[in-house]
Amino acid sequence: LTLSYTLAGDIQALLIPPRRPFRRVDQLWCHTCCEAFISAPGTAAYWECNFSPSTEWAIYRFRAYREGMGIGENAAPLALSVTSNAQRLDLSATLDLRQFPLPEGAGGFRLALSAVIEEVSGRISYWALRHPPGQPDFHHPAGFLLGLGVGVSASSGLDT
Repeated sequence: LTLSYTLAGDIQALLIPPRRPFRRVDQLWCHTCCEAFISAPGTAAYWECNFSPSTEWAIYRFRAYREGMGIGENAAPLALSVTSNAQRLDLSATLDLRQFPLPEGAGGFRLALSAVIEEVSGRISYWALRHPPGQPDFHHPAGFLLGLGVGVSASSGLDT
């Protein structure tokens, strides 16, 4: 699965982490990063994938909504590429879905896509295909809108 994220606008107004070695790093969500949450329909367990413009990444496993967080052992992106200029930043992450085991009988995956954007001013905004009511919460089951092999249709835009 290849996920592609595009930020368009005044990229120089954003705080973009400098390029670093491709490696696993915790707490990437505290700064500009792109995220994917992966689950199977009918299960509470899910994975959180963080991809930084620095080319650093992290993958976590949760037993249920914000419970039982652990490092996604043996899970890593196959590739992470970033290109940017003054008006656009493109990040692409490729995952091997076999790293995310499905329960017996699950017909596919459900995905939630999101991004944390930090501005040079220090302001942070949270972007997702859908936010649940109230504060942004990328972990909330209502955000898992996209389906692979399960017949779930995609949203047409982002909520901020």
